[in-house]
Amino acid sequence: MSGARRRSADRQAYASAAEFAYATLRGEIMDGQLPPGHRMREQELSERLEVSRTPVREALSRLQADGLLVNQPRSGLAVSELDDAGVIELYETREALEATAAQLAARYANPRDIAAMRSILAAEELAPDDPVQQQRHNRSFHAALLAASHNRFLVKSLQVLHDALALLGPTTLVRSGRRAQAEAEHRRILEAIEKRDSATAEAEMRAHVRHGAEVRQAMRALGARE
Repeated sequence: MSGARRRSADRQAYASAAEFAYATLRGEIMDGQLPPGHRMREQELSERLEVSRTPVREALSRLQADGLLVNQPRSGLAVSELDDAGVIELYETREALEATAAQLAARYANPRDIAAMRSILAAEELAPDDPVQQQRHNRSFHAALLAASHNRFLVKSLQVLHDALALLGPTTLVRSGRRAQAEAEHRRILEAIEKRDSATAEAEMRAHVRHGAEVRQAMRALGARE
């Protein structure tokens, strides 16, 4: 299917052009197709998405409200970037919240929750060597685990946090060995949840997030030297 025909089909799934533009651009930010610092030009986006500038403007306003875009002096809207302090704060908060989610999932996950996580983990392990697909599976696993916590306030808090992770740049799964390590960590977390071992589930999640933070810092340090 051509790009134009595909966009037309996608557009029909949304109630309005603004919803379509918002969902498309948000997905591209989350997948890293629009990286931190990328300038968001209304006219260019309007032409690419084949919608008028008004829905694009509405979509950009929503993305800015979400914290995914920032208005830069003299250059306009761009995908937000995090400084070193922001990265540390993000991972510290993520560790605390995701460890709590894992602990609660070990207590409250039902058979359907377990089956969903197992299915996602199986798909994750079979995914091709494509960072975008790997990142999607990774996000799906964490989302399923969060849903299994059955705590709506925690779900809402982590959804905002997961959006911010898109502002970190390329996924850590591109780093040599990180994919296999992350998949093994996911397996251990799920095993602890299935055993109703909340302490181990919490500890394994903390280790998982800390390993991700270490890889992220190494990637940022390398990028700063290049």
